[in-house]
Amino acid sequence: MNGGRVILADEPTGALDSRSGRETMKLLTELHAEGHTIIVVTHDMQVANYAGRIIEIRDGEIVADRPNGDVSAPTSRALPEEKPKGNGLRAGIDKSKELLRMALVAMAAHKLRTFLTMLEQFAFELREGAALSQTLSRQGAALPAPPFFILFARCCRHHHRHRLGRLGSGPGARLPAASAERHQRHRHPCHQLFPGKDFGDRDAQSIHTLVPADADTLAQLSFVDSVTPKVSSSITLRYRNIAVSASVSGVGSQYFRVYGYEIAQGRAFEDEAIQRHIQGAVIDQNTRKRLFGEAGDPLGQVILLGSVPCRVIGVTKAKQSPFGNSEDLNIWIPYTTAMSRLLGQAYLQSITVRVSDGAPMKAAEQGILNLLTQRHRLRDFFVMNTDTIRKTIESTTATMTLLISAIAVISLVVGGIGVMNIMLVSVTERTREIGVRMAVGARRNDIMSQFLIEAVLVCLLGGILGILLALSIGVIFAKIGSSFSMVYSTTSMVAAFACSTLLGVVFGFLPARNAARLDPVEALARE
Repeated sequence: MNGGRVILADEPTGALDSRSGRETMKLLTELHAEGHTIIVVTHDMQVANYAGRIIEIRDGEIVADRPNGDVSAPTSRALPEEKPKGNGLRAGIDKSKELLRMALVAMAAHKLRTFLTMLEQFAFELREGAALSQTLSRQGAALPAPPFFILFARCCRHHHRHRLGRLGSGPGARLPAASAERHQRHRHPCHQLFPGKDFGDRDAQSIHTLVPADADTLAQLSFVDSVTPKVSSSITLRYRNIAVSASVSGVGSQYFRVYGYEIAQGRAFEDEAIQRHIQGAVIDQNTRKRLFGEAGDPLGQVILLGSVPCRVIGVTKAKQSPFGNSEDLNIWIPYTTAMSRLLGQAYLQSITVRVSDGAPMKAAEQGILNLLTQRHRLRDFFVMNTDTIRKTIESTTATMTLLISAIAVISLVVGGIGVMNIMLVSVTERTREIGVRMAVGARRNDIMSQFLIEAVLVCLLGGILGILLALSIGVIFAKIGSSFSMVYSTTSMVAAFACSTLLGVVFGFLPARNAARLDPVEALARE
């Protein structure tokens, strides 16, 4: 049945009429001619005469062993050692198709059980299909970019109280621009120098120690990449009949490099604008949309910052924060213009120093502290290293990734155990089927292949359903206009799909081996 080289025939014509007997012997003769060795046990000398060699046995002993010169069978030829390559490939394909068909039939016969097993892989693919790392990156958790320091002088306390008071103060409350900007700073390692001895110092409001000369001096340090002074205030912004609350910041010409802003339209102001106190403004995308609409061109338009008119010379590109996007309206003007024409003050609220790439952060921090202490003749500020914040975010991201990975591994193992358990049950239920298949010629590797294919199919179908559901959820979120968006990684989905295949092979091997090692006699006698 499986193409054996030796065929044993025990009384092949014993229960047949003479015509059927001749047909059977003709078949055996043809097989012999193809190269098979035919061994026939018979009591009929006419049947024995088909053989080329006759051995007579009486009472368990050989009494004669002679060649049969009168045999009329055609001359036999030896079977080739290897089957032709084309036939072997074709046989392998046919065998795979048959095993796949039998696996599908077996799965279809137990639809509910198969579906419940798929749910294990369904959940795994759903978690892995949407790549967590890319989602975190979309939200700004990726923290590349050059380091910088933030130096805050002691500034007016009621100004901060006013801005902090806007937090959660009603339906229209927004995150203050300072907070949004601080979120942007978290994208770079930096040091923040605040006024006083620590947060909450009551004397901070009375000390105005930072001046533009400090920024000029810091810019001369060898490890400094760029420096920008900063003053800020909340003002009423007007354009034609539109009046809104906005945050205006007086900054230096290098501000946009320090904070990593890119200009989408127009240009940023330069050193000459700082020296001449020009009334030019750079606005963000929120301000552009609020004042000029989606399609409006703000360049060259005049807006009122309180009572000070300024002409819009540039618009920044939208920039995402690790803590979500701020809805604040932000305007940047030269710090000299802000100090002289808007705030009427001679001191700065902060100085931001971006350190050159590769410069040691600790050494840079100490150099800046020593320089400012020498200039101020006392330590009237304290330092908060935002590089620590960056590292904390990275550590949190790594911890979350590890946690999600651990959950995925646990679900993978649980899913694999579920597959193995169901397949073991299937082997037990199908013992008779396995016995019958073996009795009619199925080899052990045929049985093992069948059950392995079933296990892999269950995992793959569950994986496909999981990926499709993940994609569907993303489409639903996009349709309903949710602020939450799912970011998909093809690599992650392919990797998860490969894991499903591996899961079926690994956890399906034990049940498949148990099925293949069943004895056909015992399997048939068990039921």
